[in-house]
Amino acid sequence: MRIRLAVLDVGGTVIYDTADVPTVFKAALARNGLAVTGAQLHEWRGAAKRDVVARLAAGSSADPGRIYADFQQLLLASFTEHGVKPVEGVERAIGTLRSGGVSVALTTGFDRKLADGLLLQLGWSAKLDALVCADEVARGRPAPDMILRAMQLCGIDDPREVLCAGDTDNDLRAGARAGAGANLGVLTGAHDRARLEAAPHDAILASAAEIPSWLERRDGPAGKS
Repeated sequence: MRIRLAVLDVGGTVIYDTADVPTVFKAALARNGLAVTGAQLHEWRGAAKRDVVARLAAGSSADPGRIYADFQQLLLASFTEHGVKPVEGVERAIGTLRSGGVSVALTTGFDRKLADGLLLQLGWSAKLDALVCADEVARGRPAPDMILRAMQLCGIDDPREVLCAGDTDNDLRAGARAGAGANLGVLTGAHDRARLEAAPHDAILASAAEIPSWLERRDGPAGKS
């Protein structure tokens, strides 16, 4: 079955993590009296950031709402300082997919306000078919809710017509739980090849820029059955 929708993660998949999300997370937690290790945070890469905060604050006197607000503030400041850098070739790949009849949606563990700000800096708002953020669904990754919402927004009923791509094992687990027809890991973000290969996947690519050529190898040129 041909792919009609590509659902791509944001941080680490279509943009580089110039803000160093784990470091920002640790700083926000430290402001509120909580200390975590890099290994602990690594386990939660790709998950909804609010969910991670709630889990890490559980059993403490820290206010998850305050921690999350600090995280958002520090993350925005970091992206502003270091800039938003797209992964090389991804913008062209998005254009190739869309010109071939494949809709493109982005999903992210960031909330809508921050995600909109990132897309504004990239100038990509008109180059996408949908954006789904963690605060717009009931469950973040590894649940498939953001993928299912992207399908709804793009008018896709059959998950076999969906390609998912992300840089974390939680991205791949979400794609598998959604029943995606193609579930791809990319090596431009948080998790290495070994970690991604341990999760459900159809292929591991160097970056999301390779998606159109991977699809052509699998299905043939766009427009052909």
